[in-house]
Amino acid sequence: MTIRQFGSYLAAVRVCLSRLTVTFGVGVLVLFLALAGPVDALSDTYLFSVHMLQHVLLILAVPPLLLLGVPSTLARQLLAWPFLGGIERILGQPVVAWILGMGTLWVWHLPVLYTAALESESLHIVEHLCFLVTATIFWWPVLAPVTERRLGPLAAVLYLFPASMASSLLGILFVFAPRIVYPFYLHPDDTLGILPLLRGAWGLTPATDQALGGLIMWVPGCLVYLAFALVPLFRWLNEADGPPPDAAGDLREAGAGATPVGSNVGRSGPSPQELGSRGGATGTGAVTTFQKEGAWIKR
Repeated sequence: MTIRQFGSYLAAVRVCLSRLTVTFGVGVLVLFLALAGPVDALSDTYLFSVHMLQHVLLILAVPPLLLLGVPSTLARQLLAWPFLGGIERILGQPVVAWILGMGTLWVWHLPVLYTAALESESLHIVEHLCFLVTATIFWWPVLAPVTERRLGPLAAVLYLFPASMASSLLGILFVFAPRIVYPFYLHPDDTLGILPLLRGAWGLTPATDQALGGLIMWVPGCLVYLAFALVPLFRWLNEADGPPPDAAGDLREAGAGATPVGSNVGRSGPSPQELGSRGGATGTGAVTTFQKEGAWIKR
């Protein structure tokens, strides 16, 4: 599935190897590693911690990489379709995207659904699809290929910081749970004959495994959310420290062409002495003058 997906992407963008292509390719590779090989085998039967690693990859690694690898021109062409554009206008709303992303994360970790997914391969596939789809929706307001669809730096912080708290809270619950949350891992079906190695040599008892899985969701997960929130914010703050080059050039040009205060060059009004003499000669009283930007304004 992932190889076909990457091939379809290359056919759509029609570009040579570039940063976007590499980013998208890495996302496809991470997706393949998460759903195949040792990670999938250990997570489905033996280790809750590896299962949490799989979920972290599906939620916090694959969707951001895929979104960052989509060219903006391709995204604009897809959103130009009325059907896709209409869906994006609804699901791309930050409140909707946040609720879908965090809600899916919590709902699928309820013991009844989590255990049912482990016992049913088809339901397990549905679970993974839900994570991929809703996580992509969640990351869209932050990493959308169409920049005008993205949140600003401050709004992104307000969007991602509560998400990091929600993910961390779920991980903390696993770390400090007084009992095994998912009894499925107490007596797994040791088809590979590696249970003595995991429990004995590696010391991954069910309690240790559960605490490790909670830490994986808690610490790395929190760091990913904060990184995507703070890096653009710091960049924005650094750019705001000084005026843009064009603005600085305009200021220099304005300063070079300005008339010094008190200079007679380019002065369209009479001098203060002339005004005073006129006021004294006509007896009309004092004339108030103001000096602004090198020019005399008569009131």
